Amino acid sequence: MSYMDTMTTETQQSASQQQIIELAPNYRIPIFLVISAIPLFLVNIIVAAVISLLGLFLMFQTVAIRLQFSQTALDVRRSGKVIRSFPYSAWSNWRIFWQPVPILLYFREINSIHFLPIIFDAKTLVDCLEKYCPQK
Repeated sequence: MSYMDTMTTETQQSASQQQIIELAPNYRIPIFLVISAIPLFLVNIIVAAVISLLGLFLMFQTVAIRLQFSQTALDVRRSGKVIRSFPYSAWSNWRIFWQPVPILLYFREINSIHFLPIIFDAKTLVDCLEKYCPQK
């Protein structure tokens, strides 16, 4: 392999890597839920336990799950493996709920709807959604 072939291969690899945007994790919602559950233990232990378990579950998901935007699809990854891919061509609509502090992403595919807690960088998420799946 010549020097030029090596440079071309490296350029193609860096171009393909630039096309994938991985969202940074955001621990705001899980931490808020866990901290909110602490005073609730004095009022209602069952409600507090449910809220704290939800917060801990979301904390684990924030550590383990990554969203990646490619040119053709939104990929959900765990431990580097794609566990689910959502091609943009199948999307019909999306929306972020509670805009002052975004907490939930709703998107509709042709045959199904999905809700994802926003445990990722919300600004980058919105930027990528507007870039790859502009609202109609």
